[in-house]
Amino acid sequence: MSALDLIPTPLRPWASVLAVLLIAGTGAWGAWTVQDWRYGNALAKQETKAAEKAQGIAAATAAQLKREQDQRLALEGRLKAAETAHYKELTDAKKARQLVLDRLATTDLRLSVLLAAGTVRADSAGMSTATGAGGLDHGAARAELDPAHAQRIIRITGDGDDGLTALAACQGWVREVLATGSVPPGR
Repeated sequence: MSALDLIPTPLRPWASVLAVLLIAGTGAWGAWTVQDWRYGNALAKQETKAAEKAQGIAAATAAQLKREQDQRLALEGRLKAAETAHYKELTDAKKARQLVLDRLATTDLRLSVLLAAGTVRADSAGMSTATGAGGLDHGAARAELDPAHAQRIIRITGDGDDGLTALAACQGWVREVLATGSVPPGR
């Protein structure tokens, strides 16, 4: 006895259709499962490749940022050293200028100017002409400046020297920044 003998006769044509549908459904389900597995593996591989690529890009970006940060820190260090040297140069010049001003005030030091030949008059209006064996101009006529005027001259030239020193510091800063191609933050 076969399995068809168990099915009543009016239902037998439908049973074969049902069997074919059952076999086709099972085959479709199996094919679907295999395709799902294959596409799942392909997607997993694609996701892995994308993650590796993103990780590589992130590592390259982090390395680039690290290089730029190191360059910026090196630039800031050089600029700080230059600013320290500039500040020391300015304070040393101011100390030296103050020493000269103090010596002028106590008449320990006198400022004189060299007079052109033929300009010395007998009535020199209170200017004393000082010629000494210790001078570098071998006895040329000189006129001493009033200490107050000498101090003003020293202050004016000192301000000019400070300006030139500051300009040199600014030019050094610009050269340093242009050489690296980046501006440090806060500037």
